[in-house]
Amino acid sequence: MAIAHVAEDEQALIAAIRELAQERVAPRAAEIDHTGEFPWDMKELLAQQDILAMPFPAEYGGVGASELAMVMAIEELSRCCATTGLLLAVQQLGSTPILLAGTDEQKKQYFPRLASGEWLAAFGLTEAGSGSDAAAMRTVAVRKGDTYILNGAKRFITNGGLAQVNTVFALTDPAAGTRGISAFIVDKDFPGFSVGRIEDKMGIKGSQTAELIFTDCEVPAQNLLGREGDGFKIAMRTLDRTRPGIGAQALGIAQGALDLAVSYSKQRIQFNKPIAENQGIQFMLADMATKVEAARLMVYNVAEMIDRGEQNFSQYSAMAKMFASDAAIEVTNDAIQVLGGYGYMKEYPAERMMRDAKITQIYEGTNQIQRLVIARALLTAS
Repeated sequence: MAIAHVAEDEQALIAAIRELAQERVAPRAAEIDHTGEFPWDMKELLAQQDILAMPFPAEYGGVGASELAMVMAIEELSRCCATTGLLLAVQQLGSTPILLAGTDEQKKQYFPRLASGEWLAAFGLTEAGSGSDAAAMRTVAVRKGDTYILNGAKRFITNGGLAQVNTVFALTDPAAGTRGISAFIVDKDFPGFSVGRIEDKMGIKGSQTAELIFTDCEVPAQNLLGREGDGFKIAMRTLDRTRPGIGAQALGIAQGALDLAVSYSKQRIQFNKPIAENQGIQFMLADMATKVEAARLMVYNVAEMIDRGEQNFSQYSAMAKMFASDAAIEVTNDAIQVLGGYGYMKEYPAERMMRDAKITQIYEGTNQIQRLVIARALLTAS
């Protein structure tokens, strides 16, 4: 296994999460996928076990977990159910802008109930015409006295419509490009906030993905994060810190698929022997395991860089997310092949794992964008 410098108390926490995932989460995974309903029972389970408190500092009611422990927890949950792993990943994503740029008063107002799991968080950056090109957003915020008036819409928002706390990005100076984007904390019950279409997705089907609509939405000026014009910087810093969590989700999915393929290959008898005795299958399993372990090393490495307080980790975050998600697609595809016809059937989880893996190449920045981030870091290095 990958070398990871995890504190003793966090080792115990990860071991407990692994056991919880195997005993409580895994039995629910197929049903969550089948019904496409948000798994409130899994949310409550993670809340009761203080797993949703991991991203939050202890002084605000959280656990104050290391980034390494965070990615390991997401990995263990996603190994059994990608939707459940995403609950933790998005709780971190939606709250990280507040962690990075929020005032002490804002943290005191929002973090305790996010840490307890009473509230969910969401991250509102993407729009229908503004995906990879975040600067093309059209949502605007105009200040009127002690209030900002938001108009526009956000698309493909994980936890959309369920989250009480939404970190939303809008243009306060449309002529200034990315420097005209600002960040706001938008409560679900603010006047003018509503939910549009709920998406029907290929994978992570129990996770609600929705459109957020702002129609003269009234946001108190005190809910501005940082200063006007800081929004794009806050969004990019957030994604740098949370992409390892998507890498961890992909890693968990890939490990689950590898576990399944190894187990099946030992049990499936063809030509009077387990198919695991065929060199062709052995080589597939070896390649799958190598990709999983390489992904794990990359995800753990960038998590430890963040924990050490290193500043220049953006390209390593992009590498980890890109490599792990590409590996997840390759490993789940090979797992289906090892299972043959059974892999294609919903009776086994291999096809679900492949459908769940696909989104990890897309959200929090497509893998093509990750390659741009990496290349720019290489070419601008002094």
